[in-house]
Amino acid sequence: MVWIDTHAHLDAAEFGADRTAMLRRARAAGVGCVVIPAVEPANFEAVRQLAAASGAAYALGVHPLFAERVPRDQFVLVRQAVVAAMEDPRFVGIGEIGLDFHAPVTCLDAQSWWYDAQLRLAREFGLAVLLHLRRAQDMVLAGLRRHRWGDGGPGGIAHAFNGSRQQAETFIRLGFRLGFGGTLTYAGSRNIRRLAAELTPAALVLETDAPDMAPVWLGAEQPGQPNEPAQLARIGAVLAQLRGWEVGQAAQITSDNARAALPRLARWLDLVGSCEKCS
Repeated sequence: MVWIDTHAHLDAAEFGADRTAMLRRARAAGVGCVVIPAVEPANFEAVRQLAAASGAAYALGVHPLFAERVPRDQFVLVRQAVVAAMEDPRFVGIGEIGLDFHAPVTCLDAQSWWYDAQLRLAREFGLAVLLHLRRAQDMVLAGLRRHRWGDGGPGGIAHAFNGSRQQAETFIRLGFRLGFGGTLTYAGSRNIRRLAAELTPAALVLETDAPDMAPVWLGAEQPGQPNEPAQLARIGAVLAQLRGWEVGQAAQITSDNARAALPRLARWLDLVGSCEKCS
């Protein structure tokens, strides 16, 4: 039984000197593969090196919360980094990109510019995208429609999905899987739990968003500890309970969906022989 964590910021400072032990715990928990999204050009190389050293995969992009501090003329550097990464089998897409309407209004212009530019970049190279869409589902969808997503183009993952059923179905029609993580472990997360229980199984992927989006038990068992990929198996067990699945069935379905959402990830896992060998 092998899990794929489709979104974890393993380069985060919270892991620090514990990073090796953190990765060991993930492997012991059955997490065979992790996707590390970048957040700005300044951490592209760190993410790439960490993926190579840890057996993870990675994506490159400008996160909406970093958009205001990244000058637009650095798009040339982003594109150059993507061109170089196309030769790396561990590189799986453009991300983390999108919009965040929880952020200060002053940075929305920069967010929109970078989101649009990076969607064009993804289309140019036929790459999947990892989408950030906090309180911005409709505007993120508008950008996808503007770039004709779903018209034979790449799909990707709508990270930390927390929208409506209608929005979920629209992302699915455009070729996206929806990322579910620690939030679905809270009894009060009724919308997320209902969607995880009722949407087509082919739409679901799992993620930790480590070190964030901690599951409910971390507060009770390890207060103050960052979330990490090792928690994915227990999160997956909650999904299995919501769906009425066996735990192994949840691992198989969500891992197959991750491979479908990120075709370069699937090719890399096939290259190394099995998901167990990627860590």
